[in-house]
Amino acid sequence: MKTNQLPTQRSKWSMQNTVMKLSVRVRGDWFAVPCKGGDNIKWLADEALRRYYKKKLPSGPEVEKVHEVRKTKGGALLDFDDGVKDVLDDNDFVTVVLESDVSSPVSLPSEIVYVEEKIPKHVAGFQHEKEYLALDGESMSTDDLLRLGRGQYYIKLTEESKQKVKKARKLVEELVNSKKPVYGVTTGFGKFANVTISKENLVELQENLIRSHAAGVGSGLSPERTKMLLALRINVLAKGYSGISLETLEKMIAAFNASCLPWVPEQGTVGASGDLAPLSHLALGMIGEGKMWSPKSGWAEAKFVLESHNLTPIKLKPKEGLSLINGTQFITSIGCEALERSEAIARQADIIAALSLEVLKGTSRAFDSKVHAARPHKGQIKVAHRMRGLLHSDTYSSEVSESHRFCNRVQDAYTLRCCPQVHGVVTDTLDFVRTIISTELNSATDNPMVFADMAEIVSGGNFHGEYPAKALDYLAIAVHELANMSERRVERLVNPALSELPAFLTAEGGLNSGFMIAHCTAASLVSENKVLCHPSSVDSLTTSAGTEDHVSMGGFSARKALKVVQHVEQVLAIELLAACQALEFLRPLKTTAPLEEVHRLVRTLVPAWTRDRYMSPDIQAITKLLQEEKIWLTVKPMIDHYHSVQDIETRVFSPTSTEPDLYTGATNGTNGPSPKRRRLGRTTSSNNLK
Repeated sequence: MKTNQLPTQRSKWSMQNTVMKLSVRVRGDWFAVPCKGGDNIKWLADEALRRYYKKKLPSGPEVEKVHEVRKTKGGALLDFDDGVKDVLDDNDFVTVVLESDVSSPVSLPSEIVYVEEKIPKHVAGFQHEKEYLALDGESMSTDDLLRLGRGQYYIKLTEESKQKVKKARKLVEELVNSKKPVYGVTTGFGKFANVTISKENLVELQENLIRSHAAGVGSGLSPERTKMLLALRINVLAKGYSGISLETLEKMIAAFNASCLPWVPEQGTVGASGDLAPLSHLALGMIGEGKMWSPKSGWAEAKFVLESHNLTPIKLKPKEGLSLINGTQFITSIGCEALERSEAIARQADIIAALSLEVLKGTSRAFDSKVHAARPHKGQIKVAHRMRGLLHSDTYSSEVSESHRFCNRVQDAYTLRCCPQVHGVVTDTLDFVRTIISTELNSATDNPMVFADMAEIVSGGNFHGEYPAKALDYLAIAVHELANMSERRVERLVNPALSELPAFLTAEGGLNSGFMIAHCTAASLVSENKVLCHPSSVDSLTTSAGTEDHVSMGGFSARKALKVVQHVEQVLAIELLAACQALEFLRPLKTTAPLEEVHRLVRTLVPAWTRDRYMSPDIQAITKLLQEEKIWLTVKPMIDHYHSVQDIETRVFSPTSTEPDLYTGATNGTNGPSPKRRRLGRTTSSNNLK
C-alpha cells in the first residue's frame, strides 16, 4: 500500500512546490509574483498588494482591502479560496481590484481597456492564423492589409527582401564606423540636425527618440488597426531603404505573428515628418516599454506581454529608432480601410437607390445607355449599367413598374434620376484614390534613405504625407455624396406628399411614429459629414522650430474620412430599411427578382414594422449587413446574369416618346394594338438563378 501511494504523495509534494510566475496588476502597476502550487487566490492578491505598497509607500503600508480578483483577459472573477494552480496557468495575467477602486476608480485611467466582447471574432481569434503572406515591400494590396489586420495571415519576408535589408544595414554600420556625419545616425534630429553625437551615445540617441516622440493622445487604435499599422510598417522596411537590421525586423515580425500589439493613440501626427507620434508608440512597445495587448494577456506592460510569448524586446542599434518611426503608415493604413469600405458602400448604394426608385414608382428611362454614351464618364456609365440590371426588363420583370407604366410623369427628382451622374463621380474618385493608396502601401517613406547600391545615405522628403492626405480628403468629399443623396431619398419615402405612401411608412400614424426619427438620424449624420468633409490637408502649421515648415495634417484626413464612411453606411442602412418598408405597402405587387432578393435578405434580420418598436438595433443590423457586403454579394450575380442574357435594352414606355411601347404598342399614354412581344435576348426563369 505504502509503495503504491508513494508516487502520488511525491506528485502532490511536487505540485505544491512548483513555482508559477504570474503578472498581477494593482492600480495600473504590474508585479511579477512567484506562487507555489499550494497558494490560493487570496494569498496572491495580498502579496501583490504588499508589493504595491512597498513601491508606493515604503514608510509603511496603508490599510486596504481587496474587493475582487479577475483574470485580465476576459475578466473572469476568481474565488479567493481557489488554489492558484487550479484556476490559473503559468504566465497568466491577473487584476486586483481594491475596495476603494470601486467607489473611486483610481485604477481606470491608467488602464487601457478593450472589452473583449467588443473585439470582432475574427480579431479575437488571432491564434487561428494558418497561412503566411510573404512581404517584399513591392506587392502589398489594400485587401492584403485588411486581411492581415483581421489575423488571417502570418507574415514572413521574401529571401530577396532579406538580402536588401542586410545590404542597407551593412552600409549604415560602415558609415557609423567611419564617423562621417549622417542625419539621424550620427546627428540629432530636426532642429538638432547639426549636433554631432558621439559613438558611445548612438544607441541612447535612438532610444531617446522613441521615448520623446511617443507623445500621442486620444483613444487607442483597435487591435485590428494596430495590426494593420504594424504590418504596413514591416512591409515598408522590407524594401531595404531604411538601414534597419534583419534581427530587428524579424523581432517585429515575431511580435506581429504573436499578435503582441502596442498601444497606439489616434492623435498626435501632423503627417510630416511622417506619422512620428503613432509610429513611436508602436516602436515603444517593440522595445518593451509602454502598454501592449495580446489575446493571451490582455493589456499589460509591454515587457511582460512579450515575455509571456517567449519574445524579447528590440535592442536598438544606430539609426534603427528613426527607421521605425519615419513614414506615412498611420495615414495609409487607416486610409486603406476607408477606401475598401467606401468602395463596398458605393456599390451597394446603387442597389439601394434602385429599390427606392422602384417603390417611389420612378422610371428607368434615365438610365438608358444612349443618355450616358453622350457624356461618357467611366463611373457614370458603370452605375447606369448596374441599375439597368436591377430594374424592370425583359429578364427581370416588375409588377410594381407595370402598375404605373402609363402614368404621365415625365421625369423623377434628381436624387433618383441623377444617380449615375452623382454616384458615378464617387466611383471615379475612389478609383483615383486607389492609385494613390496602392502606391503608398509599397513606398519607402524613410528619411534619410539608404541606397546600398550607390553606397550613399540621402536625405529626402518621402516622409511627407501630402499624397495620402489629399487623396483621403477627396475620398471623404466624394463618398459623402452617397449619404447626401440617400438622406433626400429617405425624405421622399417618408413624406406622403412626395411618395403617395403612408406618412413615415406606418399604417397607424399618430399612434405610431414609424420612420420619423430614423430620418432625423440620417439628416444629423449628413450634417456632421458636411463639417468632416472640410479638407484637413489645406491646413499646415510650422513645427520643429521652423525646420518642418509645411505639414500635411494627413492623420486627421484619414481619421475623419473613416468617420465619414461610417456615417454613409448608417444613412444608407436607414434608406434600405425605409425602402423595404415602403415595399410592404405595395404588396401583393412584386418588384424585380434582384430587388426582391434584397428585400428577402433584409427581412432575414429585420421584420416589417406593423407597429413602433425599438429601431436602433435594426439600423445596426443592416449597417453590419452592408459592411459585410452581403447585399452586393447576393445581387451581383443577378446583375451579371442580366447583362449576359440581354444584349438589347428594355426601353420602357415614356409619355414623351413617339415610339410605341415594346409591350403594348401604346404611344403617349393611349392604348393601342399589342404587337408581338419582341425578344431582347435569351430569357431565364428567376428560379434558375437561385
